[in-house]
Amino acid sequence: MVVPEHELAYAFIPGISYDRAGQGHAFLQVLNGVAATSEYHEYRTEQFQPAPDRFYLQLGPHTFATDRLLIDLPDLQLDLSLEGVTGWPASAKAPGVMGWYGYVPGMQCYHGLVSFYHRTLGSIRVGHATYDASSGVGYTEKDWGTGFPDAWIWTQSNHLSNTGRPASLMASVASIPWLKSSFTGFLCTFLLEGELHVFTTWAGAQVQVFLEEAEQAVRLVFTKGEWKLTLVGHPAPGGQLASPISGAMTGKINESLKAEIEVQLERGDQEVYRGGS
Repeated sequence: MVVPEHELAYAFIPGISYDRAGQGHAFLQVLNGVAATSEYHEYRTEQFQPAPDRFYLQLGPHTFATDRLLIDLPDLQLDLSLEGVTGWPASAKAPGVMGWYGYVPGMQCYHGLVSFYHRTLGSIRVGHATYDASSGVGYTEKDWGTGFPDAWIWTQSNHLSNTGRPASLMASVASIPWLKSSFTGFLCTFLLEGELHVFTTWAGAQVQVFLEEAEQAVRLVFTKGEWKLTLVGHPAPGGQLASPISGAMTGKINESLKAEIEVQLERGDQEVYRGGS
């Protein structure tokens, strides 16, 4: 969630983890996008209390829900209502963003998109200063499984230029274990001017990945029929986050809320959108 007016940007990652021996713990990771720092707060497994029928989690003193976010840490407190939540348009063929892959048992990692875009109402207290969060926007997704891929690229933005309505972009390309081999799987959603463009493996799209070392950039080119979406990501300093390896939170990755992305959407020879964040 980001409040540009007050230069506040945070990512909150609640979770629960069990290693191969069955030893577990719950946690809350906090990424401060402005300071490019991260924190890891550990909790007992019994403090992780999810609802069985909806997106809702009570983790110690914190609450995560489709329309609510409460964080109570010593130097950071949030009391937010999330309004105008825009969720995935579920169908029998695609109950979630993974499409029919969501029905396949035993995959390493499953991904869910809870809200492309929502507004924040409420307050954020940082240290002794309190800020009005009514100008903020947010995005919510989730993961579950036995671990993360051994290689992946991920980007997301709700702050794209040159749009008349709220826009949301998410793209992920990863190495997916499959039987005794692997394949390159990808998810990309682009909500633009009220229309959702979906470029995914299960929807028959294609992707090309280019690592442009001279420019220190990553170029992703998604195509589906007459549509083409080109993303150029420019990494930036971030915070170290823990990631799951065989269930245990022993991996380390760097994620940044300061990275920049260039976006171009084309339909045939016509440019539909060009902007970035």
